[in-house]
Amino acid sequence: MTTLSSRKLASVAQAIEADFVATGRFPGGHLRIVQHGETIFDRCMGMMDIEREHPWRDDAIVRIYSMTKPIVSAALMMQIERGTARLDQPVSDFLPGWLDQRVRTAGDGSNPITEPAARPVTLRHLLTHTAGLTYGTRLAAVGGARVEDPVALLYAAADIAAAHGLQAYARAIGRLPLRYQPGTRWMYSVATDIVGAVVEILAGKPLGEQLAETIFEPLGMEDTGFHVPRNKLHRLAACYITTPDGSMRLADDPATSTYLASPAFESSGGGLVSTMDDYGRFAEMLRRKGRPVLSADTFAQMIANQLPGGRELKDLALIADPRLVPEAMGFGLGFATTLDESRAGVPAQGDFYWGGAATTIWWVDPARNLTVLFLTQLLPATAYGFQDWLKRKVYAALA
Repeated sequence: MTTLSSRKLASVAQAIEADFVATGRFPGGHLRIVQHGETIFDRCMGMMDIEREHPWRDDAIVRIYSMTKPIVSAALMMQIERGTARLDQPVSDFLPGWLDQRVRTAGDGSNPITEPAARPVTLRHLLTHTAGLTYGTRLAAVGGARVEDPVALLYAAADIAAAHGLQAYARAIGRLPLRYQPGTRWMYSVATDIVGAVVEILAGKPLGEQLAETIFEPLGMEDTGFHVPRNKLHRLAACYITTPDGSMRLADDPATSTYLASPAFESSGGGLVSTMDDYGRFAEMLRRKGRPVLSADTFAQMIANQLPGGRELKDLALIADPRLVPEAMGFGLGFATTLDESRAGVPAQGDFYWGGAATTIWWVDPARNLTVLFLTQLLPATAYGFQDWLKRKVYAALA
């Protein structure tokens, strides 16, 4: 049995405190490490609200942003497991406006030149971010450079539809040209918001209700949802953002946060709040191969790399997005996996993981029966390369 040195794990927390909290990079945070289902290290550090001098507490409620995606992906996989949908079923079967889509080939955002999509967008494409979608940002990373993404410019209009809910947003996105031919490229995108709309349609109820009934309640995730009730306001951490001089400023004050009200748009790509205990339960469910909410077969599909390898991988143009390293990292049905630890630069072969915009991260290492979670509230997650740093530090503590 692999065990971890508690002394060395304490040194990881001390390094976080010294390098990120004491230096003013992070407000504070919470590190938890679980092995074989047993918590072997757990420490809160720093402040969850600097302005009010509130220390980080172990039941702090945080914005998990893109750590929402694995949860919503699991909700769709539960529907597929029940036979209400098929993994390779066209999205247009649920959202008719996605029929006969076109792909942008040239032209600017206001006057795109398009061609017919070679194949329909499927649920598998959505879950793997190969659907032809992008994110609603003006610039996209291509080969390490920042270039204008003309399709993303069109998403601004679709954002207006978000005020009317997930399905209205999904319909609006379906009317826009795709960024690339479905299945030919990996690009992080709004795909999981479309997944949420499909889950709503299949379940016949709002996404938040469906997640509560099928995932949160069975797992005991009592503090996870799309808003923070007023009686839990004192537990909502402040969210900060880095500044050009390396310090941070307040980005979302708990007292005035939009998370205090139920949103019209329950963003399945990044709208949930959660706690260490709650997300730990979700991650442990995955470590336990889906029990008790998913079958072992469904879980195995989710963690398996769905992207092609070798020459095909190069053709897929993974380098168009820095979140995956070609031939080192793959993507399953809702989160990433390490295929080659030497190329990835982290000693975590076969793990599966994802993070959030406020520098939250979790991963599960099946070979070591290991689950690691870290929560803080600092935008953006890319500011200090912290997620890879943390992986390297934790694995250095392996006995």
